[in-house]
Amino acid sequence: MEPYIIGLLGMGLMLLMIFIQVPIGVSMGIAGVLTFGIIRGDFGPAMTLFGTETVSKVASTELSVIPLFLLMGAFATVGGLSSDLYRIANALIGNVKGGLALATIGGCAGFGAVCGSSIATATTMTRVALPEMMARNYSEKLATGSIAAGGTLGMLIPPSIILVLYGVLTEQFVKTLFVAALVPAVLAVALHMLTIYIMVRRNPDLAPEGTPSPWSEIIAALANGWAALILMITVTGGIYLGVFSVNESASVGAFMAFLIALLRGRLSFANFWQALRETAGTTSMIYLMIIGASIFTYAVSISGLPQMIVDGIRDTGVSGIWVVLMLMLMYLILGAIFDTISSMVITIPFVFPLILSYGYDPIWWGILTVMVIEIGMITPPIGMNVFVMKAMLPNTKLSTIYAGVGPFIAADILRLGILIAFPAISLWLVNILNLPR
Repeated sequence: MEPYIIGLLGMGLMLLMIFIQVPIGVSMGIAGVLTFGIIRGDFGPAMTLFGTETVSKVASTELSVIPLFLLMGAFATVGGLSSDLYRIANALIGNVKGGLALATIGGCAGFGAVCGSSIATATTMTRVALPEMMARNYSEKLATGSIAAGGTLGMLIPPSIILVLYGVLTEQFVKTLFVAALVPAVLAVALHMLTIYIMVRRNPDLAPEGTPSPWSEIIAALANGWAALILMITVTGGIYLGVFSVNESASVGAFMAFLIALLRGRLSFANFWQALRETAGTTSMIYLMIIGASIFTYAVSISGLPQMIVDGIRDTGVSGIWVVLMLMLMYLILGAIFDTISSMVITIPFVFPLILSYGYDPIWWGILTVMVIEIGMITPPIGMNVFVMKAMLPNTKLSTIYAGVGPFIAADILRLGILIAFPAISLWLVNILNLPR
């Protein structure tokens, strides 16, 4: 049997195991070992992949930032930093019509820069922002839609866990990816806010008129939120200014978030233990996926299947832009079915070589990949952010949340089109700062 056929069967086995609810990391690891063992005709070397890949990934300094950023986000949530950021955004822009929804987007962006997780951002802002909007007679559609869509910003705004994963899996510099994400992240926030502005202008019943905040309230919000602002500036500014490496920034951020929660008197033993448990659980899940993906990637590379796919597509004469558009459609579908990390690790062994073969920049592609998976977080029929919100809001109809995120999905697709048409937008800061690629 040809090696590439064995690789194809291995991929089919992986998908079958995922379909029957075997954990994705385990599915990829088992399929990878079986594929490699059959190709080599010896399962001895294949079984050693479990040990070598596990040791390699656990000892990886690049991956060590993941538990640190997750821990920072957990302590930031305990310390109430999300509420502080939301109050600052509300004090500054809550005076316009639909101001609380606009403040929600701003709060999501700020908290996303602290925790780096879309689901954590959506969950936290549901607790913080939704009661405020509903108490002021906001449409439930607008309120839930702005939170679900704003939550996806946590995936793109550095420090983003998914960008770290992409960097590790494709051997790209994480700092370069963080810098490249800045302009697209600003564009995302601007388009989400523009979407809200258009919605409330076309249908004034969606939101009441805003109430101007007195200077005393603005100053009080800034004064109470100084810790959150300092944490954001230290973590992100330290990376971009070259004060910290990404690993050092994650360590400093986790320690600062711990101190903030402790000094505010919110870090009980129960909260501390819960933060550690959540971080350990999420870290274990991510590492298991990465280890399984590494084994599977190695096996399918040996089979020659990725190169065969690349050659087959190139031989059709399809231009690169059509390949990019088809892959974007594929990721939209995958993002609506699988969770974020799964969508990426399953496809990278096949997609990344294809993109490189067409001469596209891997940093630009990384930003596009994160963005399109981010859109999948709110796209029917699943949309992880939507389902997380639904679980928290049992009295809210799923159709209401999906109706609310519809305009934001349109804005996100517009943003995706802009960055596909003008790759320089993603690479502008990278080129100015002359960062390694």
